[in-house]
Amino acid sequence: MLPMKIVPTCWKIGLASTFRWSNSQCRHSNAWSVAQKTIDGNLKTINDEGTWKKERIIAGKQGAHIRVQNSDRRVINFCANNYLGLSSHPEVIEAAIEALKTHGAGLSSVRFICGTQDIHKELEEKIAKFHGREDTILYASCFDANAGLFEAMLTPDDAVISDQLNHASIIDGIRLCKAQKFRYSHRDMAQLEDYLKQTQKTARTRLIVTDGVFSMDGNVTPLSTITDLADKYDALVFIDECHATGFFGKTGRGTEEYFNLPTGKIDIINSTLGKALGGAAGGYTTGPKGLIDLLRQKSRPYLFSNSLPPPVVATASKVFDLLARDNSFVEKVADNTKLFRDSMKDAGFNILVSNRHKTAKKIDHFYSGNKSIGRSTSDMSRLCGRCSSCNNYG
Repeated sequence: MLPMKIVPTCWKIGLASTFRWSNSQCRHSNAWSVAQKTIDGNLKTINDEGTWKKERIIAGKQGAHIRVQNSDRRVINFCANNYLGLSSHPEVIEAAIEALKTHGAGLSSVRFICGTQDIHKELEEKIAKFHGREDTILYASCFDANAGLFEAMLTPDDAVISDQLNHASIIDGIRLCKAQKFRYSHRDMAQLEDYLKQTQKTARTRLIVTDGVFSMDGNVTPLSTITDLADKYDALVFIDECHATGFFGKTGRGTEEYFNLPTGKIDIINSTLGKALGGAAGGYTTGPKGLIDLLRQKSRPYLFSNSLPPPVVATASKVFDLLARDNSFVEKVADNTKLFRDSMKDAGFNILVSNRHKTAKKIDHFYSGNKSIGRSTSDMSRLCGRCSSCNNYG
């Protein structure tokens, strides 16, 4: 072996590099071994608690009837958020194809650099008009809209008062902001009022935050009472309308319309394009122009996410055109919901009586541990394609 002092310099570099690489790999291996144990433990806990989420692989387009991978049978789909059945509507599909031809597959840019096309602005204008608001800002999802609102709008001088069962995206968005945070029990208006009293002299702006329709149980926030309290204590109101926009209320304008409140009574509305409004992707905030201008300057999910792809923009835009044409889609959802509820009662099921509208979406819950389901399967099959969550277009 050559003495180290006469080993060529290139060899010394190579040996040192090899040692550093081996040492790094060793540290990485040890670190990953610790991390892997934690991951495995988390996965076991999820499985043991019965909350493991399996992905059903659909072999085809979304609809009332679908085909799933590795099966020749058609499956009745009661669990999509395709409330208006427009995910596979022929006019919506054609709009996406045309936009792909004229505006391309994507922008490869965020909005403020070179990612804003005429169709993005047109869609924002349609949404603002639909809700009767001054302006709208588009996001990649409503999760992003919720993540980007509170941090940009609220400071430590402000307070946010949120319903206990608000969607996870609202909870995460509120965590990002520096405002004083309060959480009232689900739909508990007495506790909400207590927090409004408590913050009356300690907070500059108070923002009441609630889902319009709560995604898991399908119950509706007591919006009239909330707006009365907001007026009484000089607070602002925000609602997330992901499970209401397009089909809830007489013309599909959501919870505000459902309670016959004046248009504009709610200060800020966030909602999605990924459910009733074509089902592709995207979300938005609509409200006062000053707020929307601020979000364009400060909302991080907007500033650092690629623009919505043109085909996605076109599908949502076409859906707003369809809704503006007449109320037939909204009326059909109402009729089908009544048909479904009445038929389920006739089949022997107990249907909760409440200001709920998402009964059909919850049909999958009836299958869990219910051995008597077999006697009513034919009734559900008869209803397929006519329930409130899906209208089949092929």
